[in-house]
Amino acid sequence: MFKRRTPRSYGQIASDMIYPRGGWRRAGTYVLHRVRRLPDHPHRIARGVAAGVGVSFTPLFGFHFLCAAAMAWLIGGNVLAALLATFAINPVTVPFVAVLCLTTGRFILGLHGDLGPQMIFGEFSRASEELWNNILAPFGPRDAHWGHLADFFQQIFWPYMIGGLIWGTIIGAACHYLTVPVIRAYHKRRVKKMEDRIAKLRQIQARQGELKPPATAPDRKRNS
Repeated sequence: MFKRRTPRSYGQIASDMIYPRGGWRRAGTYVLHRVRRLPDHPHRIARGVAAGVGVSFTPLFGFHFLCAAAMAWLIGGNVLAALLATFAINPVTVPFVAVLCLTTGRFILGLHGDLGPQMIFGEFSRASEELWNNILAPFGPRDAHWGHLADFFQQIFWPYMIGGLIWGTIIGAACHYLTVPVIRAYHKRRVKKMEDRIAKLRQIQARQGELKPPATAPDRKRNS
């Protein structure tokens, strides 16, 4: 009943993950709307948002959902809010985040040389391929090579992780303090609307009771 009439192909699913049909602005508005409507305490929702945003700054691509859910559970946040907040880092924003985090981490570690988004994700792709090759090496005619992975860890992954933890903590904390008043205001507005709706219904019922015609003589005898 709730399925699509024409199921999406794998190509359409991949395309929508990179760029949604309504655009990332509409997708962001939808995520914000869902977060505001979560039936939970504002502080728990805010902690979930902080966990999701903070984890998304790390280079754990492919594990952001799992890490965000675990972090939200550890700090007592809303898990669904954490999962929704991970969409703050999307294909549009991730190049800027990657450069920021990696540059910060390399500066702290004293590494020289700036890396652009294309080189960063090229190194991630190459490291993933080499890791997969090394996993399959014992089961076939492949040779395991760990040299590039060691260099990738020292030059890319570890600096990215350090910068991501720093900026993820800062941005996550800022999102927490910004989310609490927004959720509180939305909840108050929602309660006010509900109270106004109930008051209007009572007024309508009262008017209908006043306009109800008096019982006729046969009706009175029948009631007696």
